[in-house]
Amino acid sequence: MQRSIHPSFRSVLADNEIVRVAGANHALGGLLAEEAGFQAVWSSSLEVSASRALPDASILSMTEYLEAAANIQKALRIPVVADCDTGYGGNLNVAHMVHEFEAAGITAICIEDKLFPKMNSFAAGGQTLLGTKEFADKIRTAKAAQATQDMFVIARTEALISGLDVDAALERARAYADAGADAVLVHSKVKTRDQVVGFLEGWDNRVPVVIVPTTYPDWHIDEIKQAGVSVVIYANQGLRATVSALRETYRSVYETGDSTAVENSIASVQDIFALQGLEAWQKLDV
Repeated sequence: MQRSIHPSFRSVLADNEIVRVAGANHALGGLLAEEAGFQAVWSSSLEVSASRALPDASILSMTEYLEAAANIQKALRIPVVADCDTGYGGNLNVAHMVHEFEAAGITAICIEDKLFPKMNSFAAGGQTLLGTKEFADKIRTAKAAQATQDMFVIARTEALISGLDVDAALERARAYADAGADAVLVHSKVKTRDQVVGFLEGWDNRVPVVIVPTTYPDWHIDEIKQAGVSVVIYANQGLRATVSALRETYRSVYETGDSTAVENSIASVQDIFALQGLEAWQKLDV
């Protein structure tokens, strides 16, 4: 059965020295992340777009991203952090976004300081930043629009993604924190953790720091914690694993002519029933 009672992201952060978050694009993926022990789920715009076989390039509407995040949240006992790209437009769009996501039970959102429409951080081109003041105004708008104290706004700077240096990323992050952001996310696409470590060394801890170690995956959680990070998002590993597993399974079944070779390595139908909460639902049909 669906489970709508969950702690806010703010309370989860307060209760944990470091919060580990897994990316998902549907409720089943979110359930599996919760089952593994993650404290929150990232409703990833990359994953949601990819699930529709579309680029992560502001093609889908806010409503479509909202539906995905809300469907995940309804199934979980842990909070969802919604990846809201640039806020879907200007300040008025940001205010509307906060109203809608908050009304759907989402207690944390993340917006980034690129121009709308945005392109995925790891794609070539399209990484032009919004001005620091203009994005700080978006953060102020988001905070002013929230209806409860639970809503947690993460300001994501793409300064390093766009080719600026660590000092520029720090300057932007400080401005966003001063504008009311509850946390800052610093993103890098280099193959080492050096840029992010440099950011952390220059950070004054005025708000928590969030990282997404996609391109520097060898950074162990204990070292991340010691470096001063509060939240780490494994944003797309689930999607990438799903693509590999489906590709291998479909190919095997097609090429061998039956599914015998894969049966021992895929979930049983009973496992699917358990994830669906089928037994509890059947008890309602009396």
